[in-house]
Amino acid sequence: MNRTLYTLLFNLSLPLILVRLLWRARRAPAYSKRIGERLALGLPTMQPGGIWVHAVSVGESIAAAPMIRALKARHPDLPITVTCMTPTGSERIRALFGDTVQHCYLPYDLPWAAARLLDRLRPRLAIVMETELWPNHIHQCARRGIPVVLANARLSERSARGYARLGRLTAPMLAELSLIAVQTEAEATRFRQLGAPEAVVQVTGSIKFDLSIDPAVPTRAAQLRQQWGAETRPVWIGASTHTGEDEILLAAHRQLLVDHPGALLILVPRHPERFASVLELCRKQGFVTVRRSLDEAPANETQVLLGDTMGELLFLFALADVAFVGGSLVPTGGHNLLEPAALGKPVLTGPYLFNFLDIAAQMRDAGALVEINSAPELAEQVAIFWTDPAPAEQARAAGYAVLRNNQGALDRLLAGLDALLSTQR
Repeated sequence: MNRTLYTLLFNLSLPLILVRLLWRARRAPAYSKRIGERLALGLPTMQPGGIWVHAVSVGESIAAAPMIRALKARHPDLPITVTCMTPTGSERIRALFGDTVQHCYLPYDLPWAAARLLDRLRPRLAIVMETELWPNHIHQCARRGIPVVLANARLSERSARGYARLGRLTAPMLAELSLIAVQTEAEATRFRQLGAPEAVVQVTGSIKFDLSIDPAVPTRAAQLRQQWGAETRPVWIGASTHTGEDEILLAAHRQLLVDHPGALLILVPRHPERFASVLELCRKQGFVTVRRSLDEAPANETQVLLGDTMGELLFLFALADVAFVGGSLVPTGGHNLLEPAALGKPVLTGPYLFNFLDIAAQMRDAGALVEINSAPELAEQVAIFWTDPAPAEQARAAGYAVLRNNQGALDRLLAGLDALLSTQR
């Protein structure tokens, strides 16, 4: 498939895409809002001539945050526009940056929509986070002489096989990129095998290691636990859970309550459209449950706190003693393991970690990560961290060490971005 055929198929599929968008809006009403932006219609007024960053959803927005802050500090004269594809990503961008960046949804990958966005933004540099590759957006940038950077790039073997099957589309697209800043040498090799020019592929490491925690976050969390009267209460978090995982976590929590009747689980579904169903599940299974969105303080008899809010996962991690990171007991590929590690929490996860293989391997080898496969294993390991200070402290120290040993990727990436920006002056 070449780009012309891809564009034709995308145009023909547009009615189905819009129907699917409206179907998703039935479960998550935010999808019914700002639909015009997805067609490059009704875009907000934006100052042109700056830097455009695309972060598809929540995870990429979090990863991009240190880079965006550094770019704002280095280039205060340049407006920064951040696009995304999901309402949750939009909420996170607004929570992170407020009005200090320009923001809209990324229009669908059609030449006319991409051209309309670029005519509005006229960016000097485009930065795409991780592996969000859209051929028409990239081609429209190349036509205008706008450098495009794939930042913090990752490419699993499975994804590489998929792109290889579309070689006539993939290779020309990669050839139009100005810099591919990859996380590991293995990923660099995969990009080169797909046709990326040798000169544009650089191993910079993962900027996710360069996150910094605001000291106010753990301080505020400690104060809230004190308000709850839960300073010594055993608390754990099940974060970014997907369908099929909540039942496993609740089964583990039920087992924990036998020996730790005061235990509290903070359960945080990944997607807001699941908040209501997970709340119903908790109560149907007999757990005394309160909702974070209603600012309901957990009483002594409360067993589950549902984290049904947006933009405060880091704070919810800080409230807990032990962290389980979801998307890993089902074949989703896992989520960011480094945020709880940076907060000094022992980290647990399931076996499906193909989105974070290198990070997971380093944390596992250092003793900062424990993988489990079932509810009994999860309950057993959480209980160990609660009752034995030694393994909990070892996991904390190991997590800090992994972070410290891998930092510097952001500086390497920024050097590449600055070099490209200097050519656009």
